[in-house]
Amino acid sequence: MLIRKIEVFLRHTGMPATRFGRLAAHDPRFVLDLRNGRTPRPQTESRVEHFMNKYMETANVF
Repeated sequence: MLIRKIEVFLRHTGMPATRFGRLAAHDPRFVLDLRNGRTPRPQTESRVEHFMNKYMETANVF
């Protein structure tokens, strides 16, 4: 589930949820909406996962 992956990412990076939403989905409420049950479109989910993967590669977070 995407929200679980995002929550792990946020814990490990220390990134605020609103910043993550702005950078990954161009929506500062994205994570809050997911926490409240929003289901993202497949394209959005792919874009968000790509963002997390690229961020982890460049930042060497994990």
